[in-house]
Amino acid sequence: MLLDGPFTYAEVGATRDAPLPSGYRHVLRDVEVGAGRDVFERAAEALLTFGMHRGAGLTVGTRAPAVPGLPVVIRIGAGPLRLTAPCRVVYRIDQPDRQGFAYGTLDGHPERGEEAFVLHLTGAGRIRFRITAFSRPASALARLGGPLTTLAQEIATQRYVRSMRRLSRP
Repeated sequence: MLLDGPFTYAEVGATRDAPLPSGYRHVLRDVEVGAGRDVFERAAEALLTFGMHRGAGLTVGTRAPAVPGLPVVIRIGAGPLRLTAPCRVVYRIDQPDRQGFAYGTLDGHPERGEEAFVLHLTGAGRIRFRITAFSRPASALARLGGPLTTLAQEIATQRYVRSMRRLSRP
């Protein structure tokens, strides 16, 4: 696993702007998760320190905050069924009403692509959580998984949303 190696896809940073690149499966999820400035700031802190990932049941190999260039090793599952997913933070959004980051896949990740997680505090004080991702299988296991791989990604997205909703409670 080369955490300082190149990303495994060419479209680095493409989750920042639409449209997402073709030839990949796309995920776009935008949900309300809470309200209020205090809740937004607490949820953003948890998001930027991978608390959302841990709350979704994943193991994250860092306690450092998400900053561009940070390598992140995510582990999914347990025992012989454990998958390792090395990534690196591509960019971070650090604005008064928007906080988040994106990471991209590295060699050894079962997928190729990028995923962004962004919290937005609206003018009405509502907190929106957006997941934007594009991916395609990189490993033989992911390719063989076919529909099961897609289902696993959908389950992960649902777990991220549930985790962020828990983190966004007053």
